[in-house]
Amino acid sequence: MYISRYDRPKRKSSNWLGRIFGAAAVLVILTAAVFGVTAAFPPEGVLILEYHKVNDWSEDSYTVKPEDFAAQMDELRAQGYETISILDFLRAKKGKQTLPEKAVIVTLDDGYKDNYTDMLPIMESRGMKATVFMVTNDIGLPGYLTWDMLRDMQNRGIEIGSHTANHLPLTEMSPADAREEVQLSKTLMEWNGIKTIFGLSYPNGKYKDFMPQMLKESEYLAAVTGDAGLNTFETNPYLLHRINIPRPHFGIEEFRLRIWKAKIFARLGLFQNKG
Repeated sequence: MYISRYDRPKRKSSNWLGRIFGAAAVLVILTAAVFGVTAAFPPEGVLILEYHKVNDWSEDSYTVKPEDFAAQMDELRAQGYETISILDFLRAKKGKQTLPEKAVIVTLDDGYKDNYTDMLPIMESRGMKATVFMVTNDIGLPGYLTWDMLRDMQNRGIEIGSHTANHLPLTEMSPADAREEVQLSKTLMEWNGIKTIFGLSYPNGKYKDFMPQMLKESEYLAAVTGDAGLNTFETNPYLLHRINIPRPHFGIEEFRLRIWKAKIFARLGLFQNKG
């Protein structure tokens, strides 16, 4: 009996569809399992968040609008988080103070002027702390913080750290040039009346194996990376984990998911910087 090609069973395509749906189902189940385990057994550790700009006039992905930033800070408080500084974390590691049960460090890179005009009032009105990592040679340039602003912020409880002298990728430099970048940044700020600089933010969150020792020899006590996760006293203080918070597109749920990312990486032990 003749069977036309239109009547023949399409086994091949149906098999592929079955595999796709099967893989999707497995992925959904695994994702649900990871979320479930993380929710049932939340990992311990200090959460560090990375911001850049807080204003309502820039439109790039590095900018979080003031109303979104305020909502995110309120969400942190609703989840029971209390803000600390990097120095608080280091002191607690030495047994010199006690951390809150849920601690978060709010950091901002580059040192934009809006950190003073927009971010600072939001944090002060909520009794929250923040850490600003400054590119030293940008201080006083249009759109960036001035020396007076930095000194005033520090007097009002904002921790100041280094983001190098020129925001050049340290990973593309020789060890000698990288050392000069971090030392110059720290020296210039301290000479201009900024209290001792303890922390550094690696440009683009990238680093090389020699850098923790280089920072230690340059009298830094800690540095933040672009690696996701949470931070415990076992985390290498020169390789602290941090979660980037870009301009949100899906409201507060997107912010919550980014916090979950840090928790999941910590729970699964993915790329955690021990030492």
